Amino acid sequence: MSLADELLADLEEAGDEGEDGLYPEGEEGDRLEDIPEEMEVDYSKAESVASIAKLRNSKQFSEIMDKISVYIGKQRKNSEVSGPVEADPEYRLIVAANNLTVEIDNELNIIHKFTRDKYSKRFPELESLVPDSLDYIRTVKELGNNLEKCKNNETLQQILTNATIMVVSVTASTTQGSLLSEDELKQLEEACNMALELNQSKHRIYEYVESRMSFIAPNLSIIVGASTAAKIMGIAGGLTNLSKMPACNLMLLGAQRRTLSGFSSTSLLPHTGFIYHCDVVQSLPPDLRRKAARLVAAKCTLAARVDSFHESSDGKVGYDLKEEIERKFDKWQEPPPVKQIEDDAYQEDLGFSLGQLGKSGSGRVRQAQVNEATKARISKSLQRTLQKQSMTYGGKSTVRDRSSGTSSSVAFTPLQGLEIVNPQAAEKKVAEANQKYFSNMAEFLKVKKESKM
Repeated sequence: MSLADELLADLEEAGDEGEDGLYPEGEEGDRLEDIPEEMEVDYSKAESVASIAKLRNSKQFSEIMDKISVYIGKQRKNSEVSGPVEADPEYRLIVAANNLTVEIDNELNIIHKFTRDKYSKRFPELESLVPDSLDYIRTVKELGNNLEKCKNNETLQQILTNATIMVVSVTASTTQGSLLSEDELKQLEEACNMALELNQSKHRIYEYVESRMSFIAPNLSIIVGASTAAKIMGIAGGLTNLSKMPACNLMLLGAQRRTLSGFSSTSLLPHTGFIYHCDVVQSLPPDLRRKAARLVAAKCTLAARVDSFHESSDGKVGYDLKEEIERKFDKWQEPPPVKQIEDDAYQEDLGFSLGQLGKSGSGRVRQAQVNEATKARISKSLQRTLQKQSMTYGGKSTVRDRSSGTSSSVAFTPLQGLEIVNPQAAEKKVAEANQKYFSNMAEFLKVKKESKM
């Protein structure tokens, strides 16, 4: 047995031992089972929305909303904060409220699923026509059992576009759904009211957190906005932890790590968090957004360190960092400069250059005559000799003249039909006249006086 065969045999034995140790006999059947996803849960048999959506009636939700109502009327100053920011009670409330918004979003998805399963009995096509969850819930609340409300409904026009309303009304006239009972309508109305109330509470939390971010982290809020600053602070675990975090890790805060089996993954952007999706970065073209996210993350790290030490409470550092970011953004989007090529680069010679001859500042009043063929400086007598040699009589050769090889001396005339002519005759006549009167070697001609009769 060769050395390679022995190595392969050892690897196979090690692989068999690893497989036996990883999965005991009793768990081998369980490891192949898929974890049920949230979208696979059927809520059509649920008795009420309160049995599946329990956040609104929870103690945590009511306590946070009550504290927000107390603090929202107070305007505090930065001088009132002493010590680490995390010890301040209002800061703890901001972090808890920020985490509550994530739970509210999950709760709204559950209520949307419950409403969709219940209302599919009456109007199953509405799910594909109105994909947005909140718009779907508002539409269900407005329509109910009477689908004729789609026509000339001012409330529905504030929810959906005119084109969508037209498609919904046409589809509602041909739907195969059946009427809902009174109990089912009550369950749907309760679910819609709960969803709208949770959405209103979420917007109230956003307004409170954004109003307090200028008090907690003014410089960070100036760069990425109050909403994004509150989100990255909540995930990092506080302003102090955020200030200790390097920029490469701060850029990944809020990244989605979902494995959607059976769905396309092209829409998921890896290594993109809240900073990538903020307005500052999204205002740039798509090819510059990753580069911009790295720059913004680096400046956010500096701003967070300034805020954690309660420095620059007026936001001066934040404004300076944001101006620096905008200057770099403008520089990235500038068109490339036009390359300035000197005239010497177009010379068709073998490395011969005129140097400073004829250029500004050379001190010459008049430039010396230069042969166009060789770009060489020559005398007038030599120029005359070369011009006489270059003058051709008779036909022209396409090899020497660089003219088109497809030019023909045969012409069609209405009188004689086919006629052999010289197409360069007129050009030659003009060239001879120019050489006689307007060339570089032309001299003054003596004009004889006419004798008087």
